[in-house]
Amino acid sequence: MAAPLSHTPVSPLRTVAVVGLGTMGTGITEALAAAGREVVGIDISEVQAAKCVAALEASTARAVQRGRLTEQERTALLARVRVSTDLTTAADADLVVEVVPESYEVKQQVFRELDAVVRPEAILATGTNALSVTRLAAESARPERVLGLHFFNPAPAMKLVEVVSSVLTAPGAVTAVTDLALDLGKEPVAVGDRPGFVADGLLFGYLNQAAAMYESKYASREDIDAAMRLGCGLPMGPLALLDLIGIDTARTVLEAMYAESQDRLHAPSPILKQLSEAGLTGRKAGRGFYTYDAPDSATVVPDALTPGGDGTAGGGRTVRSVGVAGSGTMASGIAEVFAKGGYDVVLAARSEEKAQAAKARIGKSLARSVDKGRMTAEAAAQTLERITPTGTYDDFADVDLALEAVAEDLEVKRQLFATLDKVCKPGAVLATTTSSLPVVACARATSRPQDVIGMHFFNPAPAMKLVEVVRTVLTADDVHATVREVCGTIRKHAVDCGDRAGFIVNALLFPYLNNAIKMVEEHYASLDDIDAAMKLGGGYPMGPFELLDVVGLDVSLAIEKVLHREFRDPGLAPAPLLEHLVAAGCLGRKTGRGFREYAKR
Repeated sequence: MAAPLSHTPVSPLRTVAVVGLGTMGTGITEALAAAGREVVGIDISEVQAAKCVAALEASTARAVQRGRLTEQERTALLARVRVSTDLTTAADADLVVEVVPESYEVKQQVFRELDAVVRPEAILATGTNALSVTRLAAESARPERVLGLHFFNPAPAMKLVEVVSSVLTAPGAVTAVTDLALDLGKEPVAVGDRPGFVADGLLFGYLNQAAAMYESKYASREDIDAAMRLGCGLPMGPLALLDLIGIDTARTVLEAMYAESQDRLHAPSPILKQLSEAGLTGRKAGRGFYTYDAPDSATVVPDALTPGGDGTAGGGRTVRSVGVAGSGTMASGIAEVFAKGGYDVVLAARSEEKAQAAKARIGKSLARSVDKGRMTAEAAAQTLERITPTGTYDDFADVDLALEAVAEDLEVKRQLFATLDKVCKPGAVLATTTSSLPVVACARATSRPQDVIGMHFFNPAPAMKLVEVVRTVLTADDVHATVREVCGTIRKHAVDCGDRAGFIVNALLFPYLNNAIKMVEEHYASLDDIDAAMKLGGGYPMGPFELLDVVGLDVSLAIEKVLHREFRDPGLAPAPLLEHLVAAGCLGRKTGRGFREYAKR
């Protein structure tokens, strides 16, 4: 029996065997070889082993073309890799990383065979992101030398590596693979053994909810994906990402997460089962949520579900002038957007002074655009000239579209809509920018609910391309067509959704943020590790706690409460830690303290 690792010097892990040469295994092999390791790639399929070699040759050739490698470095890298179909070739490895299919039976068989092959001091790592590392370790002859080493796809490029310890793992093994990850240029995050770990533990719940949203026909696949890319700055929409990951793989991960959490948000959406069992597993099959031009291709081709045209075929009302109600950041940004789009804008606030101040804010924003070369000084002056500030809503009498951006308070908005109903001409479209309140409640405050619709802009409105267009059951078709046409004119990407809490973006974003808070409450991972995991492993522009502090914890809590009240799902109940911070007045950056502390300005 091997001596305990805690009393044995750890080798520098110079030779590494990678078992399973699919996309992930091939990527890990390249990353290891690039860092100077001798790598033995092993796969039971000769075809797959040959594909790995071909992929490495092609990838390194591209690196030479782009100046990232010299031809000499490429030759040396490829010489450090040898492939085999025989597991006994792992005999001399200091570390073995298995990335075979997500099945206990398959992985346990690999570990049993490795136990009989590798040297006593070798470390065995599983690349799983769904199965229990502890369970795999317990059935090994060397449980103290078994851990998880979870890379992200594509492994050569993605910086995050989750180093997963079980209760059986020796500290020396963790240190050895952590040092290896650092030597590969990765950012290792130490986590405990639970399904999904940090990044996938948060990511797959979000993906599952997106699949359920699509399944319910609440929004199209294209609109769901566009909303999350444009509204949150994500590199891919959730349904396209599910196709990339593999719908069968996602289902396996979610099943493991649900088995532990019993949280309905982790129960795989039925559509994942239906697609998996039909063999429509995503890109690798050539069809999943989308259809691709060939298996393993990234090129989406039109199918029966692909929308025709750009959704702005006409049929709307004529809009020449726009009224914007409000004087805050959002109202000013929206007024700027419409003025840039060529519309005459009436900017109304509770007083003439507030309206003038809002116009002055727009002037400064336009000046910054001129300084950055985004528009000419003449265009900025013309834009500002189109905006007329006023202290009375009576000046909305002739506008074709009236849009409110006042406080997120239903009674305040209903009172305003009652006023708009009185002052706006017949046929004017009345819109709300609410992000969480029922649009139909605003509509019912008027005598013309058919003319009311939601236009949810994102902050900052001049920069963010997304507008969620929210139809109620009472909204007229030509009102919907009007808003779609206007969005095209102001160069915003409109996505359609129904009138329910959170619409698309907030309904998917805030449960993910809430689950991150729960992860901290459970002492599973630190704020910094969770933020790093989502930025480095998920490609998110901000970690969840950075984003919460920017949005405002009070705003976040209010949205969480609305979602919980609407859907009545226990998993959507706001995390107690969020409620405690809000009660203590720690609201994020605006108060100098939220999940983190900030220097006073």
